[in-house]
This record gives sequence, C-alpha cells and structure tokens, in this order.
Amino acid sequence: MTSHSWVDEFPGAVTVCDHEGVIIAMNKMSAESFKDDGGVGLIGKNMLDCHPEPARTRVKELLATKQLNVYTTEKKGVHKMIYQSPWYEDGKFRGFVELSLVIPSNVPHFIRD
Repeated sequence: MTSHSWVDEFPGAVTVCDHEGVIIAMNKMSAESFKDDGGVGLIGKNMLDCHPEPARTRVKELLATKQLNVYTTEKKGVHKMIYQSPWYEDGKFRGFVELSLVIPSNVPHFIRD
C-alpha cells in the first residue's frame, strides 16, 4: 500500500488491514491509541489476536462478509465513532480500514432534504 503523508497527522486513528486481518498500516494517532498493545509494532500482526471474544468472532465475520461496521463508544468520558469499512483495489477486496474519531458528546444532527 502506498504511503500518503496526509494520513500521518490526520486527527483520527486510521488502521488498515489486509484481507486476512494482518495490519498493514497505522497513522500516528492509531499507533498512539494502541501503544499499550505494541503501537506501530502491530504492523505485520493479525488484528484478530488483538480482539477478545466476542469481538474476535465479529471481526472474522466482517472479513468473511466484507460488511461495513459502524458504532459509537465511550471510554473515560471520551466519545468515539468507529467506522470499519472494506477497501478494494481494482475491484478486488483487499481488507478493512478502521477510522476511530473522537466526537463531541452532543453532535449536531442536520436533516437536509
């Protein structure tokens, strides 16, 4: 995968895995977020090994079905949106991109019909 400098300082964690779940790229915020688990040293490791059950089974399911997975979470008062999306190259499934974005506790919602 080609390295793009814009993603290094993107204000959210960006983690990319291949079609088997092997981590192939992390930006600075991702490495910082996972520093207690090995940080940038996780590149080359399978993300399945980083997930306890039942999350491990869910990740296996996502890899098999290539489904989008989006949810919000809160830890120590910090709200995040997790956006896990399959990525493709020349129409072929290559893996997943995970964006982890800190969001305010009250996010405005606009309906624009």
